[in-house]
Amino acid sequence: MKNVGIAFAAVAAISIGSGCQTLADQFDPGKAEYQSSCAPCHGKDGKGNGPVSPGLKVTPPDLTILAKKDNAVFPFNAVYEIIDGRKAVIAHGTRDMPIWGDRYVPEPSKALIPRPSENILSLFLDPETVVRMRILAVIDYLNRIQEK
Repeated sequence: MKNVGIAFAAVAAISIGSGCQTLADQFDPGKAEYQSSCAPCHGKDGKGNGPVSPGLKVTPPDLTILAKKDNAVFPFNAVYEIIDGRKAVIAHGTRDMPIWGDRYVPEPSKALIPRPSENILSLFLDPETVVRMRILAVIDYLNRIQEK
């Protein structure tokens, strides 16, 4: 009887664990942020083939080989500085350009941060924290799609 209880507990734990993994697979904040902010130019797969890329003067780079180009080390700091605007990328335009603009600027009047009624996070976190979380989510996603 004791073995049945242990077996039941093991099956329950596996079921709960796999259910949580399914939920995590269904919502990936980094992927969602990437798809809304980066995929139009860099493509859904990160290879630089987004729907607007043919109309750009500079071809978007393949974001899946960033680590490969840096001796198999993902260039976290460089990517962060590109996204938050400290490192200028000519193809991204100025920070005033609407397609890039102030998307990752912590000032609520400039950043595209939903109103508190639209985003539960903004009720508890200051705008700068929300922006950092969004940037880190994109970086995490980019790190996960790197070619081996």
